[in-house]
Amino acid sequence: MEVQTVVITGASAGLGRAIAQRFADDGARIGLIARGRERLESARRDVESRGGRGLVLPLDVADAAAVEQAAELVETELGPIDVWINNAMTSVFAPVSETRADEYRRVTEVNYLGFVHGTLSALRRMRPRRSGVIVQVGSALAHRSIPLQSAYCATKHAIKGFTESLYSELLHDQVGVRVTMVDMPAMNTPQFDWVRSRLPHRAQPVPPIFQPEVGADAVYYAAHHDCGPELLVAWPTLKAVVGEKFIPRYLDRMLARTGYSSQQTDEPARDRPDNLFEPVPGNWGAHGRFDDRSRSFSLELWAREHRGWLALGAAGALGLVLGSLRGDSVESEKSLPT
Repeated sequence: MEVQTVVITGASAGLGRAIAQRFADDGARIGLIARGRERLESARRDVESRGGRGLVLPLDVADAAAVEQAAELVETELGPIDVWINNAMTSVFAPVSETRADEYRRVTEVNYLGFVHGTLSALRRMRPRRSGVIVQVGSALAHRSIPLQSAYCATKHAIKGFTESLYSELLHDQVGVRVTMVDMPAMNTPQFDWVRSRLPHRAQPVPPIFQPEVGADAVYYAAHHDCGPELLVAWPTLKAVVGEKFIPRYLDRMLARTGYSSQQTDEPARDRPDNLFEPVPGNWGAHGRFDDRSRSFSLELWAREHRGWLALGAAGALGLVLGSLRGDSVESEKSLPT
């Protein structure tokens, strides 16, 4: 495979860090975007230890001019951008009545406008070359909102709407650029230890929880295969999509009963810094504190990645069945009296 130039926002920790590791295994040249230089340097060393090349780009994706300057620097230092992955995110865990206007604004600027800024910078370079892939890291919560995460859910819905419009436009223009939104299940990342929270207990992802490498594999797959406008990762995401289509009011009542407890552990909340307006110091990696409860495999993603072989196997099995039935029919005809 030809060595690619990839840009990843939110690349210093969590899912973004796992995505960087996955592309580095192929020797990719990676522009690493996040706010904290210290963790970005750690991510760069991680990338280069795996055979890739990393370029540290400390910036806030809410700043459109900074994102554009970073894109220009990536193309100067690493070469034409092949894949742009919008992944940076932040959140506030709190009821709507306890979430401030400036917090909603900040989450929107990072989660939604940050994706818009990255997408526009990528398109300015990809459209003239008539090639390139943009991957939007989404969530099951882009389809089904849950309590206590209204700001985050709203931005994921916005990203979905934005991406669907762009997808149609790219089909119309036939410019050779693809965009796919990869919707994730709950992931074991460090965000639950740095997200702003007003919950009485420590925040957790809604089980079942998946390791970030599952999400990284899905993003890598979407970057190299035409998945259409959306790739749904793992069974919980599929359930959320189907449930929202057919039983949305039942989900409202169920989440009213379970949505608070499922997002909190039994441990009391601790005083700690959060990353809403400034990065939290420390060398956070890809994984959070839920390793012992997290799954490293998604059967649904595996089936998607191997659907060619599965189709071939199904066709072979069908051929064997039909051949057997035909053989039985011939034998039956031979046994008929003449």
